[in-house]
Amino acid sequence: MAVELFETTDERLLINELAMRPHNSGHWSIEGSTTSQFEQHLRAVLDLPLGATTPRDEWSVMVNILGGPLRGTLFDRYPAAFAAHPSAKVHNYGKDPRPGRKVGHVTVGGADLDDVAYEARATAAFFQD
Repeated sequence: MAVELFETTDERLLINELAMRPHNSGHWSIEGSTTSQFEQHLRAVLDLPLGATTPRDEWSVMVNILGGPLRGTLFDRYPAAFAAHPSAKVHNYGKDPRPGRKVGHVTVGGADLDDVAYEARATAAFFQD
């Protein structure tokens, strides 16, 4: 079960969502963990042994790609994004972009948090106008 929380500017925690399924807050685990949340879910449902959750890198950063008005398509942005950030992993959900709608995410892993966070944010920026 996932519990999605938001921290307010006055440091309160608000529960946004309870999810009895793999949740988008764990999408980083696709590249960032030895066994992703999706595989763990299947293993649990099928009564199989759970997989290792060892991180693949010291740091993994996932940044959402939010929809909005876009010149062209998300697919048009791939060549430039990958040329500039070849280690980034981009996931496109195939949803029609609408303002504020999560249409994909970017994950980057590595040893330096500042570098990884920069790469993830910079890659996601290619998919937004």
